[in-house]
Amino acid sequence: MTATAIPTAEKLSLEAALASARETRALVLGPGVLPRVPEVFRAQFPGHRAVVVADRQTMAVAGDAVRASLVAAGLEGAPPFVFDDPGLYAEYRFVEQLEAALRTHDAIPVNVGAGTLNDLAKLAAHRVGRAYMCVATAASMDGYTAFGASITFRGAKQTFDCPAPRAVVADTEVIRRAPPWMTASGYADLLAKVTAGADWILADALGVEPIDLRAWSIVQGGLREALADPAGARAGAAGAITPLIEGLMLGGFAMQWSKSSRPASGAEHQFSHLWDMEHHTHNGEAPSHGFKVGVATAAITAFYEQILQQPFERLDVERCVAQWPVVEAVEAETRAMFARDDFVATAVTEMRAKHVTADALRAQLVRLREVWPETRARLAAQLLPHVEVVRRLRAVGAPVESEEIGITRTRLRESFRRAQRIRRRFTVLDLAVRTGTLEPALDGLFAAETRK
Repeated sequence: MTATAIPTAEKLSLEAALASARETRALVLGPGVLPRVPEVFRAQFPGHRAVVVADRQTMAVAGDAVRASLVAAGLEGAPPFVFDDPGLYAEYRFVEQLEAALRTHDAIPVNVGAGTLNDLAKLAAHRVGRAYMCVATAASMDGYTAFGASITFRGAKQTFDCPAPRAVVADTEVIRRAPPWMTASGYADLLAKVTAGADWILADALGVEPIDLRAWSIVQGGLREALADPAGARAGAAGAITPLIEGLMLGGFAMQWSKSSRPASGAEHQFSHLWDMEHHTHNGEAPSHGFKVGVATAAITAFYEQILQQPFERLDVERCVAQWPVVEAVEAETRAMFARDDFVATAVTEMRAKHVTADALRAQLVRLREVWPETRARLAAQLLPHVEVVRRLRAVGAPVESEEIGITRTRLRESFRRAQRIRRRFTVLDLAVRTGTLEPALDGLFAAETRK
């Protein structure tokens, strides 16, 4: 038995990737395209009028200009909705605020902003039965064109099903002027596609979740090029910002195509989701999504280097099967692990969903033993060395060490255990649990750090 061969990912143009999108019908990206908002709006929403959605900062950056152009074109249908809460974040109560405002008129939301605003507008528009449009203001995340909105609801970070924007306008001159930390956050989110791809390779090799070659090519085809100049991205250089924002948009198109975040999200995102669900803050604020993901990408890359040393071609399958717990034991252990958290029910649900029987585990591990040499080579080709991940994150101005976002080393180690239990997606963490190598790999990883 051999692993499914994955052809070299072909780089797709934005136009070709857009053709794969299920909801986004127009993307206008380039320098000086902000004045084209009315043109794009009229083409995508004939007969409708618009309402600008923004916060104070994005209103000043681009919202006022967008509104002025819509007014001049006779397309404004309601005064702008401007969030003024300094603690604004992707939380359900803010969705409810925007939803209530949208129910007072029939205008189409034109969101002017980045991650938080886009997710709030996406879900609120869906809840009132309308499509929406987005004007990007920073290369800060891959959610602009993504299916679904990541929103904290009842204490847990959840992805709500809702369509991506029908149209996106991304003026790279506006995006280049975004605060450098936002660009660093987006770069780190895009860098995470490297480890996310490795996790998908594993899932494919073990027959858990086959790779969709179209989605794979959309994300991976131009990924190396988009990540090539972290220092240039930090400086706002057009030659670095343009491929970066393109790469982020492509990730969203792949998620639209597959109706899943699998093409762009792996174990590194589970760490970020975990810390969100734990209501983690540092210096009084929640670290950006990209910063959490970047720190986690460095950690998962180092963890992969431990896993790739394992001789799984000689794995004692029956020993692993004999030590495999029944689902009731896993549930009890999960309830104890998350007893003090307000998302214990989510953890239990996700763990039960991905738990396999002893017979199914045996079949997976026999397959692992047979395909490991080839799979290890594929993983090594996919992954960047840990030292290179660190170099790139530093060059773009993103944090690398967990302490930089307020996560102690002890908590980081525990996050490997906890993150594995909050999502049903198969990742390298699940491979380690099923082979009994999680704790040995963590011992090796944290001992190696101690020796540095």
